[in-house]
Amino acid sequence: MRFLRLFSCFILLFSLTNTFAQQKNYAIHTLAFYNFENLFDTINDPNTNDDEWTPKGAQHWTSKKYQQKLLNLSRVLLEIGSSENTNSPTFIGCSEIENRGVLEDLIKEPKLINKEYGIIHFDSPDKRGIDVALLYQKKYFRPTTYTNIPLNVYRKETPIKAVTKVEANERSDDSLVVSDQNNRVFTRDQLLVTGFLDGEEINIIVNHWPSRSGGEKKSSPFREAAGALNRKIIDSLQRINPNAKVITLGDLNDGPFNKSVKLALGAKANKADVLPFGVFNPFEDMAKKGLGTIAYRDSWDIFDQIMVSQSLIENDFSSFRYWKAGIYNKSFLIQTSGQYIGYPKRHSATEVGFSDHFPVYIYLIKEMK
Repeated sequence: MRFLRLFSCFILLFSLTNTFAQQKNYAIHTLAFYNFENLFDTINDPNTNDDEWTPKGAQHWTSKKYQQKLLNLSRVLLEIGSSENTNSPTFIGCSEIENRGVLEDLIKEPKLINKEYGIIHFDSPDKRGIDVALLYQKKYFRPTTYTNIPLNVYRKETPIKAVTKVEANERSDDSLVVSDQNNRVFTRDQLLVTGFLDGEEINIIVNHWPSRSGGEKKSSPFREAAGALNRKIIDSLQRINPNAKVITLGDLNDGPFNKSVKLALGAKANKADVLPFGVFNPFEDMAKKGLGTIAYRDSWDIFDQIMVSQSLIENDFSSFRYWKAGIYNKSFLIQTSGQYIGYPKRHSATEVGFSDHFPVYIYLIKEMK
């Protein structure tokens, strides 16, 4: 049967509406996003800055370490959203991947191979060679169109000034690389995928917005441009179909309260505030509660977010609608000792970890007749 297991429980029904007088059955799908943090193979690519992630590089990245990274990630992907759905995510948006090959290796891991994931991926202009992609379970989703939409942003000519200590600390391995010819900032494209989920058309945008390298304020215009491009993509889909169901997800390098999300994209925290053609962000409420997907200097923020168009938060569950969202932060993903105790468990000199981000997810549900 092409539908997921029928999902039934009184708790779910009560959360949907208090007018239901009897138990009903629902199909459920999980959509996830995970920043894989430096999922590189061990092969030196002369066209990208990947030297660090080779056997002779700074990370001493060997085949053994690479295989352990794949095993670690496959464990996480299998379990995301398992509290409400026994199936692994139907969709997995991913970032910080070196190429299609690492994804092909990942979906062949023993924990994932029977899920029969498909891959949608394009190489991006990012000079480290890191891209975004979408994994999907072929038995539930049939893609019809997909494209990579470039984010064209440029550094303004400004006098050279000293970098403050705070700005220096905000630099990361995901640094901004600028063209010497025209000052273009090389960053990731936005991936748009359209297709049919169990017969219903759905649109997914996968993002990895420009980093905060050099300081949050100085780099904010690049992410605001990314939010504006996201809004433009959504608008174009809604002009074609006013009822278009759109999900945008990714590592935004900004939290739910930043200008890129609140102003450029126009996301709202409360469903009641989302007007037709608007965007709902369930992760803003989580941020208010102090939750996070990434930590920096003991301060948490939610850079990894999944947002949905107004058409997905209507109360008619005769077609797929948003139900609820979560951060997957199980104990095995958390550092238990050392300077970064409590942080996401990432790669270190002595251990291959998971990522410096926690994955996020939402559920889509539909009433079954």
